[in-house]
Amino acid sequence: MTQKTSEDQTTEDQMPENQTTESQATENQTTGRGGLFVTFEGIDGSGKSTQCRMLAEALSARGREVVLTREPGGSEGAEEIRRLVLEGDPDRWSAETELLLFTAARRDHLERRILPALAADQVVVCDRFADSTRMYQGLSRGDLRGSVDQLHELMIGHEPDLTILIDMDPDKGLARAKGRQGHEERFEDFGADLQHQMRAGFLALATEFADRFRIIDGDRPIDLVAQDVLTVVLDALPATQSESPKT
Repeated sequence: MTQKTSEDQTTEDQMPENQTTESQATENQTTGRGGLFVTFEGIDGSGKSTQCRMLAEALSARGREVVLTREPGGSEGAEEIRRLVLEGDPDRWSAETELLLFTAARRDHLERRILPALAADQVVVCDRFADSTRMYQGLSRGDLRGSVDQLHELMIGHEPDLTILIDMDPDKGLARAKGRQGHEERFEDFGADLQHQMRAGFLALATEFADRFRIIDGDRPIDLVAQDVLTVVLDALPATQSESPKT
């Protein structure tokens, strides 16, 4: 089910090298040309990474050019920063330091992958973006929302066209996330209280940015969730983009 209001698997680097410059990409977006920028948000263990992958596969099967990416990461430099912020002791970094690291990673990702892909009329499917920073560092990890927004406006200056929030019970999500037994569990190690704050915060963001957020119930079979996600995204795609299924 979807409401119009506003990790299970690691996404993979899939974008080919592209020579489009950032200035050309920005021009394409401001003049109404370009692709579609779709982001997924949700608490840890909500299944959004799996849904990113399934959406990319479904769109590719319909003849769309898709870039599947993630944050933190998505470019060579940003992936190096990812290891710094997601691994190690929960108290390794302060919320302020995390904010600077995430913004640096996002800027590199934006320049090298997101903007060039949009300028090439591709659909960018991204596992997390600035809304996660608004939650983790802006609300739940510290009272830094004002700083997050100021830094975002100064250094990023770009919002998704569509944000899909996979909503999940925090206790179920945390149990699922911890069950993966991976090495990128620094935020999961903060415990259930953080996950409950995060869910409430994401739902509040969905109200604040109601024009681009869509909430989808993630506590259902994966295929049903994916069907709702695809319906929402197809509805948002520009009508001028071709949809010719691959044979």
